[in-house]
Order: sequence, then C-alpha cells, then structure tokens
Amino acid sequence: MAHVNVSLMPVIFVPHGGGPLPLLNDVNHQQLRDFLSSVRGQIPMPNAILLITAHWEEAQVTLSSHPHPGMLFDYYGFPPEAYKLSYPAPGSPELAEKIASLLKVSGIAVKLDNQRAFDHGTFVPLKLMYPEANIPVVQMSLVRHLDPRAHIAIGEALASLREQGVLIVGSGMSFHNMRAFFSSDPKVLPRSQEFDDWLTQVLALAPHQAKSQLIDWQSAPEARFSHPREEHLLPLHVCFGAASSESPKAIQAFSGVLLNTAISGYLWL
Repeated sequence: MAHVNVSLMPVIFVPHGGGPLPLLNDVNHQQLRDFLSSVRGQIPMPNAILLITAHWEEAQVTLSSHPHPGMLFDYYGFPPEAYKLSYPAPGSPELAEKIASLLKVSGIAVKLDNQRAFDHGTFVPLKLMYPEANIPVVQMSLVRHLDPRAHIAIGEALASLREQGVLIVGSGMSFHNMRAFFSSDPKVLPRSQEFDDWLTQVLALAPHQAKSQLIDWQSAPEARFSHPREEHLLPLHVCFGAASSESPKAIQAFSGVLLNTAISGYLWL
C-alpha cells in the first residue's frame, strides 16, 4: 500500500453500479458492495465530501447547497424498497460557496442549486462507504458539453480542498454500456477488459502523459464500446485534475466483474 500523505485527503473514483442494486443485495453487485463497504479503511475520516455525480448535468458547474438534501430516486422499475431508501447526511451551503469561489478564481462558471436532492450516483456509494450519514456532502454536476479537458480543469481548480479535509469522490462507472450489461455476447468481457487495462495503465503514468491520454480518451481501445456516452467516465477526469499535482499516480483500488463487464475504482493517495 502506498504511503498516505496525512496532510492531504485522498481522491477516489468509484463505480456506483446499476441503479439501487448495490443496496438491494443484488448478487451481481457483491464484489462492488464489498469494495464500497471497506474502502473507508484506506482513507482518513473526512470533514466533508464533495461528490461529482454522473447523474447530474447542467450548462455550467452546479453545486448542491441545501442544508438538508432530500432523496432523488432517479431510476424506475425497481422493487418498492428502492424508493424507501434514505441517506440523511447534511449538506453544506458554506462548503458549496467555498467550492464556487475556487472555480470562479479559475475562470470557471458556476452556480448553486439550493433544491437539488441526493441522486443515486451520490446516495448509493455513500450509503455503503459512510452509512452513518454524518459527514456533510456537496454534490457537483458535470457540464453538459462533456468536454474532457474542461472537466480535468474543474478538478485542478479544486485541488486545495484536499488540504482542508474534503474527500473528493467521483461517482460514475469505468465501463457504462447498458446494452452490453445485458448481453450474452462472450466478447463483451474481453472488450471491456481492454478499455479497463488502458485506463489503469494511463492513470499510472506521469501526470502530463496521463492528462493528454485522458483528454483523447476516445482513441483508447474499445473506448466508444465502453462509453457510448461519456457521462459516467468524466467524474474520473475531475478526480484526476484534483489529484494530479500532489498525487501523480492512481492505484487501482478495485477491480471486479459486474454483469459480465470489467469495472475498476481508483484511489489517489
């Protein structure tokens, strides 16, 4: 295990699985559940959490600023218990303001949303990682243009939060092709593994090399098969931007198979 820099919070990218299934004891999600439930052991206790969710896109970076966010059940077709889940962690309007200031200083347009509830990209992983729900959480949207360079820049603007005990969490999926998840094609697993291997190798490169590769991620093997649309990958770009100046290389904190596809989680210490 790499040495943890005690003055800096780590940065983590987690796959959040399919809808609420990790919280419903779905057998396909057991590996992911085990990872999310145990990863806190590798992280100092945060003062607050900034979570970039793949399930929120706006015209500019948007931050949740309600002091007590509700629940947004942004999925359908699941059993009744999926709509009774709760995650009563507080929000932090003060932290949202601080994050907005950091972005503005870097010339990045930002707004606050004092109505936004916790979507499943937020409450599913956090309910497993921090079930006590006692750490303040601010959600951050992606920007609708889905530009990889811009999302890395957003992360770079947030790097100083790590010195303030804020855990930056990117919540998405390293592989996100809905059709492939439910396919019986035997080529799906090796194809997903190709992209997964590429991603893991890139995140172990020197930051300037990794950055150019992540910006040009569409050139990776099986890139568009793995991400027909890239909203589940871009939280990783924000994490990379936030981490790369002080924690140049990520470790693959999780490697598993979900619905016959290879998925990974990454930790910058």
